[in-house]
Amino acid sequence: MNPRLKPLAVILPLAFLSTVHAVEQTAPLGDVVVTATRQAQRSNEVLTDISVIDAAQIRAAGPNGTLNDLLVGQPGIEITRKGGLGTDSSIFIRGSNNNHALVLVDGLRLGSTTTGYPAWGFIPLEQVDRVEIIRGSCSALYGSDAIGGVIQIFTKRGEGPLRMFAETGFGSWNTQSQAAGFSGGTAGWRYNFQLSHKRSDAYSAINNPLNSSYNVDRDGYDVTSSSGGLAYTPAAGHEIGINYVYSDGWNRYDSSPKATDFKQAQTLYGVNLFSRNRLNSDWTSTIKIGQSADKSQQYANGNPTSQIESQQTQLQWQNDIALPIGTALLAAERVDQQVAGNVAYAVSTRYINSLLTGWHGNLGAHRGQVSLRRDENSQFGGKTTGTLAYGYQLSRDWRANAAYSTGFKAPTFNDLYWPGAGNPDLKPESSVNRELAVHYETERHHASATYYVNKISDLVAWAPNGIGLWFPANVAKAELTGWTLAYEGLFGDTRLTASLDLQDPRDIDNDKILRYRAQQIAKFGAAHNFGALTLGAELIASGKRYNDVANTQELGGYALLNINASYQVTRDWSVFARANNVFDKDYVQVANYATPGFNAFVGVRYTPQ
Repeated sequence: MNPRLKPLAVILPLAFLSTVHAVEQTAPLGDVVVTATRQAQRSNEVLTDISVIDAAQIRAAGPNGTLNDLLVGQPGIEITRKGGLGTDSSIFIRGSNNNHALVLVDGLRLGSTTTGYPAWGFIPLEQVDRVEIIRGSCSALYGSDAIGGVIQIFTKRGEGPLRMFAETGFGSWNTQSQAAGFSGGTAGWRYNFQLSHKRSDAYSAINNPLNSSYNVDRDGYDVTSSSGGLAYTPAAGHEIGINYVYSDGWNRYDSSPKATDFKQAQTLYGVNLFSRNRLNSDWTSTIKIGQSADKSQQYANGNPTSQIESQQTQLQWQNDIALPIGTALLAAERVDQQVAGNVAYAVSTRYINSLLTGWHGNLGAHRGQVSLRRDENSQFGGKTTGTLAYGYQLSRDWRANAAYSTGFKAPTFNDLYWPGAGNPDLKPESSVNRELAVHYETERHHASATYYVNKISDLVAWAPNGIGLWFPANVAKAELTGWTLAYEGLFGDTRLTASLDLQDPRDIDNDKILRYRAQQIAKFGAAHNFGALTLGAELIASGKRYNDVANTQELGGYALLNINASYQVTRDWSVFARANNVFDKDYVQVANYATPGFNAFVGVRYTPQ
């Protein structure tokens, strides 16, 4: 860890927690989460660093946003984007790489096997009901790619009487958004369906006239999305069903030569069939089979160029077994990955067979979690990962926990086989993560301080091959250390959130900060209900970053203020508005690429009661 951060890291948790300790409340029950152990569990019993984004926060983010806009306000997360919505973006959890965050939709993988991450800009908020974020290695539960953490998206589900909604809005850059849907349940059935469309003229992705890709144009986007589900309960404890999410659209971007009109068409989908069966009072079996895909087609002046289709077919069988103390987990998985299109990969398919066992439970004031996973990859052979975590309830409101976990990341098809620039001899990246945390939690307040050290070896980076060419190689090591301080609480009708990340994501071999990562990030949010009117504000502040691995090109720090409001006009009708970067701050996330100035969006929502 950077020595300059250590004094602050020691003092701030104590000051922060002692302030919150003055508030006396009753002991909390906690929300139910599933990502931390793959089983339902109260959030105040979780032994990993977790955040939950609920439906109210998703609505406040606005229908013109994407998953990036939702995640950027969460602790431990940084985002960079190369232009407007739909353009290439990166999400860093605790300073780890973009492809070190595993993305799940309703329990199954969503992402590209060529890049290692999904098309973030094509995951629409209209289809999302809830998001759970785990910071820290989760390979022992989910396998490859979860070195930095897991982001699990839960799509909307139907229950209760028939409910409908519709909304439309308009904003800066001729941005337009429409969405509608319905959900409900009756006679053992539950169902839901949502459809949305959004478009924008946006702004030019590159703003530096001296850049070889500079083009004075508008790099807009257009996306149509849908999601839905249908499930049936033939008897108590048994349910079968299907869920899907689908997104299709395009975005323009700038590249070289600069006079060219570049466009990318993108299709992203995930679908799964499931059967959940309570075989007896202690044993529940869940079988899922699904498929996800990420397809892209590039165009230059309207002419098709590269086309790549990444696909993952997945099969899961999970068994949850109640024990006298805690709950056991036994699971088997199969993932078949393939890539197709007009790019000539030397190898285009691989498969992974996995076995997983785990346990979590409480014994008095003690809490424990153990998991062990074995992945057999058709390209790399076997890899075993594990997690060991322990927690202790210090008092009614105070608890502490510690965790040790190992992780790995298999190289992507691009790393291995991209024509003329792949390295088929690559090994998986490996990690060892340690963390300590203390929590203060009451019914209306939750504060936490987490310290972590995540060491990554065999990191894939570009390196010379000795004959004047550069290829991906296992040549780098990284150490991600830092503190995450987080708070959320209610004061009457006011909800407050705050977080401070003091991190040191460092390239060990060169003793440099990893590019695009800040060492200090602060976030603050507030929302207040004035009866029918709700007002909210978000402040995001980032320290300086570097645009290059040598740390010679400094990108200045910045602070952004966003505000939002909604007003319930009648029982069924409401209006909403959102303004981002209200002070029109000029800032840079990636050198040469434009960032959005002041922009606003207003709309109307119909939700018959």
